[in-house]
Amino acid sequence: MRLKYKLAYYLFGLLLGVFFVIKFLGAKAEAKGVEFCYLPNCRVLKDLRSKPLEISSDAKTILAQEWINLDDVKATLKYGDVDFSKSNKPYKNGKMYLVEGKTTHNEEINITMVNYPSKVVLEKIEKK
Repeated sequence: MRLKYKLAYYLFGLLLGVFFVIKFLGAKAEAKGVEFCYLPNCRVLKDLRSKPLEISSDAKTILAQEWINLDDVKATLKYGDVDFSKSNKPYKNGKMYLVEGKTTHNEEINITMVNYPSKVVLEKIEKK
């Protein structure tokens, strides 16, 4: 058999195998609620979401206003972007992270979170 036919059969089998692995393992991961986070932004947001959330008094006063609610903060922790130039700095025995996101009214917000080993504190919320 010629080399080009061998290569074509190999690539077809490889493509078919990759398709089945992605399909079946992806469905298994979704059924168990497993996320695969390899990029720094995804890993930081997953770490912030996985710990119990405490809210500072400054953030509570802002959350009492009509333009933002706790669901907006949770959505920002899922879909937001971490500003690494202003984040990962030591702050009160933890590390401070600035996460940029949007509210349900499509207003841009910045939330400041302090990440401790056992909890996360929502320090402040700002309109951009």
